[in-house]
Amino acid sequence: MADQPPPDDAPRSRPPNRSATEAALQKAALLLLERNGVLAGLNLREVADEAGVNRGLVYHYFGSRRDLLRAALRADVDERMADFRPGRGLPAPARYEGMLRTMLHHRHRQAAVLAVLLVLDGDHHVRMVPDPDGTRARLRRDVEEGVLPPDLDEEGLHAALASLVYGYTVLRDRLAEELDVDAEKLDDRVAATLRRLVSGLRATSADRP
Repeated sequence: MADQPPPDDAPRSRPPNRSATEAALQKAALLLLERNGVLAGLNLREVADEAGVNRGLVYHYFGSRRDLLRAALRADVDERMADFRPGRGLPAPARYEGMLRTMLHHRHRQAAVLAVLLVLDGDHHVRMVPDPDGTRARLRRDVEEGVLPPDLDEEGLHAALASLVYGYTVLRDRLAEELDVDAEKLDDRVAATLRRLVSGLRATSADRP
């Protein structure tokens, strides 16, 4: 029986470099989300075309949109987490302000959007608090050093502040547009407000009868 010619989408030469192909597909997915928005959907064939990759490979490597987006979120996670390490030794007001400013860098903003999309899609693998034990330890240190009040609800405070940081990171451009404020100037104002909010917790507690 004669060999059948490969279909149009089948690889015709030596196998591609898998890591490079996966990276190209992840980048293409992010570009399409940014360009077309979420409601337009993320078509894996379009992702392959945008990346200049054989269409069959996107299904072979990822299989679903969720798997592709999850891979894109994990792609540079070690480098992104390293960006937060210098601020971990700071007291809470400066630490959370630094968290916000770091999140506003483009790759972190993309990651925040991806994380929110995956959570809304029901993905239970996404970690919104990547270091819960470390987070609690740093807040306990703040209490011991008098930076935060002794009656602090650690989980409540972090959940509130993390929600503020994630929410502003995702909505930042729209908020700046609707408020008719330069986005970079709004970043500074929100960061300063966040620092004041956290700094005010100790004084508020001290003023209680």
